[in-house]
Amino acid sequence: MLAATQIGIPTLVRIKPGALARTGLYLARAAYRRIALLSSEAMPPAIAAAMQEGLEKQGIEVVARREVRAASFEEAAALLPALPGRCDAVVGLGGGRALDIAKYLAFLARLPFLAAPTSLSNDGFCSPSASLTVGGRRRSLPCAVPFGVVVDTEVCLRAPEILWLSGVGDLVAKVTAVHDWKLAFHARGEPVNDFAALLSDATVFQFMARPERDLEGMRLLATALMLNGIAMEIAGSSRPASGSEHLISHALDQTGRRPRLHGLQVGTAAYVVSRLQGRDTDPIAAVLDATRFWDAIRADPFSLDEWLAAVRVAPEIKHGVYTVLSSRDCVPEVESILRTDPRLHGCFA
Repeated sequence: MLAATQIGIPTLVRIKPGALARTGLYLARAAYRRIALLSSEAMPPAIAAAMQEGLEKQGIEVVARREVRAASFEEAAALLPALPGRCDAVVGLGGGRALDIAKYLAFLARLPFLAAPTSLSNDGFCSPSASLTVGGRRRSLPCAVPFGVVVDTEVCLRAPEILWLSGVGDLVAKVTAVHDWKLAFHARGEPVNDFAALLSDATVFQFMARPERDLEGMRLLATALMLNGIAMEIAGSSRPASGSEHLISHALDQTGRRPRLHGLQVGTAAYVVSRLQGRDTDPIAAVLDATRFWDAIRADPFSLDEWLAAVRVAPEIKHGVYTVLSSRDCVPEVESILRTDPRLHGCFA
């Protein structure tokens, strides 16, 4: 008999225009009246005002407030003793650093967490982990998924286009990640959670059918990224969302002189990895072409030498994680792709 699976999922989900100003109402309905609010540094005044007005309208008291400058375990741990004894929930507002610190602080304090991302650059706002540095080294630390996700699609649409492109890149990476997971099953018998894999694939292809940067496109992208976070919770690992393309990105973060946005790295790597895997290149390429993803890369090209070095070390980034990079020496193939693929012309220097 299969063991029962018990997971945490967001019970509050609002993905629509104007959602940010209603955050206070959502908290009041859940009876969370005293909150800690962690926001990104230099938050645009209009966004901060919309959140504050919504909280005040519902009588929500901010008992602790912090602008997040760096996403480190040490920062989150230092905030824990400063939390007032009567605090009902932790709210994260802004980008990845603020959300990761808020999520991990809520986990340490055993408090509910509400994520209010102001851009959609990756799936971190609803993942069961926090990307933090520990002693200066980037780590993915396990924690709980948020009880609530509030995505104001109007706010996200006003965010810089490069952040949206990063989210698109992180999303298409799920296609190669799921196939790497299945390769690990065939090579080593690693179990695959079929529902988690199906959920990951289904949400990605919904966005792929309409890769537009408008309010509906923001809704589709936010929904897909959120459900990929839940797919990781179902699987009990990052397998539905992270494969060889993420290993290459992690290697670039560690060895590159100037790491770029996570989604730009993994999106580019997903296209290259799809060619190594021999499948799904066309649908991935169609999305990256339609969104003009490659134009953003050409505006600030990657280093060819750094990418080849990253591909060499990527298979050892996570010990025991089998991907297409584990199946053979892929460096010569990758070098040929980076040098000759027409889509990548001007993307590497």
